[in-house]
Amino acid sequence: MSTFEIDFGETRRVIGIDLGTTNSLAAYMDLTAPRVVEGPAGDRLVPSIVSFPPEGEPVVGSAARERLVSHPAETVYSAKRFMGKGSDDVAAELPLLPFRLAPGSEALVRFDVSGRTITPPEVGALILRRLKENAEAELGAEVREAVITVPAYFNDAQRQATRDAGRIAGLDVLRLVNEPTAAALAYGLDKRKQGVVAVYDLGGGTFDISILKLHDGIFEVLATNGDTHLGGDDIDNLLMRVAMEDIQSEWGEDIAGNHEAMQLLRRGVIQAKERLSFLPETSIELNWQGRGYQREITRGLFNRLIGPVIDRTLAPCRQCMADAGVTPDRIDEVVLVGGSTRIPLVRDTVEAVFRAKPHTELNPDEVVALGAAVQAGILAGQVTDTLLLDVTPLSLGIETMGGVVSKLIHRNSTIPASATETFTTSVDGQSNVLIHVVQGEREMVRDCRSLARFDLKGIAGMPAGMARIEVRFLIDANGILNVTARDARTGLEQSVEVKPSYGLTDEQVEAMVSESIERAEEDFRERQVREARVEADRVQAAVEKARQSDAYFDLPEDERASVDRAVNELLVVYHGDDHLLIRAKIEQLDHTTRGLAENLMNSAVQVALKGTKIE
Repeated sequence: MSTFEIDFGETRRVIGIDLGTTNSLAAYMDLTAPRVVEGPAGDRLVPSIVSFPPEGEPVVGSAARERLVSHPAETVYSAKRFMGKGSDDVAAELPLLPFRLAPGSEALVRFDVSGRTITPPEVGALILRRLKENAEAELGAEVREAVITVPAYFNDAQRQATRDAGRIAGLDVLRLVNEPTAAALAYGLDKRKQGVVAVYDLGGGTFDISILKLHDGIFEVLATNGDTHLGGDDIDNLLMRVAMEDIQSEWGEDIAGNHEAMQLLRRGVIQAKERLSFLPETSIELNWQGRGYQREITRGLFNRLIGPVIDRTLAPCRQCMADAGVTPDRIDEVVLVGGSTRIPLVRDTVEAVFRAKPHTELNPDEVVALGAAVQAGILAGQVTDTLLLDVTPLSLGIETMGGVVSKLIHRNSTIPASATETFTTSVDGQSNVLIHVVQGEREMVRDCRSLARFDLKGIAGMPAGMARIEVRFLIDANGILNVTARDARTGLEQSVEVKPSYGLTDEQVEAMVSESIERAEEDFRERQVREARVEADRVQAAVEKARQSDAYFDLPEDERASVDRAVNELLVVYHGDDHLLIRAKIEQLDHTTRGLAENLMNSAVQVALKGTKIE
């Protein structure tokens, strides 16, 4: 691990925080290196658990972990897995959770705890507040600013939920840093001139694999992959199911409905899992209501049981390397992150996949927080020998059908930054595409700032939806945005350079952000309507073309009437403001035209086979 030059002049205190699924921790820059904050009892890790008694203040951390056994229905854990998610996203694991989801969780999860409705950001905020208090006690100064890490694949909703948690906790979140970048910073890999780094992060609830390219001290994320629902929790749940089957057989009782027994068993499973990282064998134990359960488990059996879970990380690893355009022999460093990487099978698997011995010098639970502290030190002006990476003040994107903005680089992204997205054409035989680059937080182009327009000419004339136009945004360290549009089929490309923040004052940027927050719900509704109309246009154009063909007239009269009726019903609702109704009529039209689609397919096959002979 490298050391850093520190300047302790008049600096503000900025801490780095790893808000984890299982545990969370904070760190700060000491005289020579990042240092993890210790709690009052000397504990570095704060369990990411919050309990909500019916009366009194919420209980956070270790005390909440104890209440997870005695008061499971009042206690929330693994809230990070629910950040920015809806109930359908987490349906599979709900039967194993002691707490319930509140009504209205379809779009965003909300917990029903002790008669109160609690959101994941509120749970995260209580954990962040505890970390803030611990840091203030250790530093002897007020802490108002922080850098918080997030998985590299977190989407905009999940990142915003994390920011909301920081704001609720009374922290100004200066930056969200991708966890793999933070881990690489902790190992001082930014001191290399260049190289390729793989960061394998298997935590309590999430798996993340990222390939970073280092060039002159700047990390660029070449590719990232992973699974937001894969981690140590899945290993725990697997062992839980094995133990529950044993207990059912031995006791003749299913304990699944008893939350206290389940949490006691979970604790026993976790302890056994942790012991197997350094012991050849151990046992899972449960003592409950005067009865005892014990199951001997060897590391060999453990490896066989968890093998399928660990194997689920392999496909994302290989896909990530493919997306990054690298092979294992081109990867210079491999970094392990997350408590689950202590498992010997995980370490062996990583070494086999990347053909390199991974870094294990730093505590995998602490490495991300240490890297966040380095970034915090940079922002506070304490670290003077590392490049200060700026952030984009507003989101950058392009106009798509319906006057909607498709954001490629989001507000507060660290720069240098790059993003690539593939778009297509909307008209048959289209040979030109207008690329309209915009900046802002609103959903509609008319409410954002226009930066540039340019034409990509001479693209291959193909049916609508078949062309592939790759649009790449690249912001360099000076804040210059380069936009390139490329026809994937012909290789033709066109680009433009623009300085996105030119001419905007801090007050104007803040006003644009504030307006986007105030109008978010209204904007999102309009975006849904616009996108539904674009889809309706596409479907209606295809159906109208099909209605001119012989395939349409080959349909029975009643079926043709049904198609015509479905088209008219879609036209009736098209100009309304109910996107769900428009989508419903699109689905109805799609269902009604299946016979027409089959006729068109048969006609196309007959034309293709005409004049051919089958030997």
